[in-house]
Order: sequence, then structure tokens, then C-alpha cells
Amino acid sequence: MIIRIMGEGQFDVAEVDQDLLQRYDNQVEDAVTAGDEEGARTALNAFHDYVVSNGKPVADDYLGSSDVVVPFVDATLAEIAELLTGEGFIPDPA
Repeated sequence: MIIRIMGEGQFDVAEVDQDLLQRYDNQVEDAVTAGDEEGARTALNAFHDYVVSNGKPVADDYLGSSDVVVPFVDATLAEIAELLTGEGFIPDPA
């Protein structure tokens, strides 16, 4: 799975702990659903840190699309909510 973090680039997260990645995603979604802007921003920062630290940066010449698009770190609650799918950024596993 390729995650694009707006303003930072794309990251391949195929080899990261998917359960932990989903947990971070759920924390963002829960905070947005609760209308908690500070909590959403904190959760988004944790999500970003995990993806950047554990995902592999995708080469600049990669022409494929991203599977997931995540807003920049200082996004507003409305900007974060706009990119959520109803299951967070990443669809919940079946």
C-alpha cells in the first residue's frame, strides 16, 4: 500500500505492522468523529511519524497512484475530515 502524505511524499507501508497502522488510523478517525481538533491533530502527528519512520519512501520517479492520501501535519479538523473515507484513511480489514 502506498500512502501519500501531502507535502511530504509517498511511502510504501506494505511491510509495516498493519494492525498498528490501523490503530493510528482509527485514533485519527475517532478524534475527528468526536470533533476534537487537538486530539485529531495529535493522532495525525502520531500516524505521520509512524508512516515516515517505518514506511519506505517511494522514488520520485514513481508514476503509480497512492492508495491513501493523508493531509499535512497541521491540517484543520475540516481538512482532515475531508480525506477520511468513513473507515479512516485506510479501509478497515475485512
